[in-house]
Amino acid sequence: MAKEEGPTQEEIEISRTRMPKGSEVFGTVEMMVGGDKLRVRCADDYTRICRIPGRMRKRVWIRINDLILVEPWPTQPNERADVAFRYTPTQANWLRRRNLVKNGL
Repeated sequence: MAKEEGPTQEEIEISRTRMPKGSEVFGTVEMMVGGDKLRVRCADDYTRICRIPGRMRKRVWIRINDLILVEPWPTQPNERADVAFRYTPTQANWLRRRNLVKNGL
C-alpha cells in the first residue's frame, strides 16, 4: 500500500482572519430560534436576534457557541442584526489568544 502524504506546500492555503469593519461586532450564538434566525450575545453587551442571509444559509452551518461577526440593522441596532461571517474554531482561538474577543464570548 502506498503511504498517504499530507498536502504539499503549494496546496496549503493561507487565509487572513476577517476583522470587524464599520458597525460590525463579534458575537456568540446562544440559541437557534428557528428558520434562519439565531439569538446572539454580542461583544457590546446586547443580545440580538440575527438573521442568516440567503447567501450563507445553505453554505455555512452555524451552531450554538460559534463565534460570528454580526452587522446591526440601521433601524433597530440594539435588537436585530444580520450574520456577516462565521469564524472557524481555529480562527476563534486565534482571536481569543490575541485578546481581540472578550473571554466571556
